[in-house]
Amino acid sequence: MRRSKDFPELDLERDLPTTAEDVAALRRLRGPSRLTFGEYLRFLSEFPSPPAEAFRARRGPRGERPFTLDP
Repeated sequence: MRRSKDFPELDLERDLPTTAEDVAALRRLRGPSRLTFGEYLRFLSEFPSPPAEAFRARRGPRGERPFTLDP
């Protein structure tokens, strides 16, 4: 049985050569890393809203009395 130390270590600088053009192409293809808040809301609006019955069927919080905020 071969052990991991029997294999030479992978050196990404030596074993995976890349050019500046490769790096530039990958950065162009990467796209935006984060959505703005507006973009995120537009993304969410593409999904259909669940029916109201789905919310009514869910179990809610339990307590002896309703929650109120004191003035």
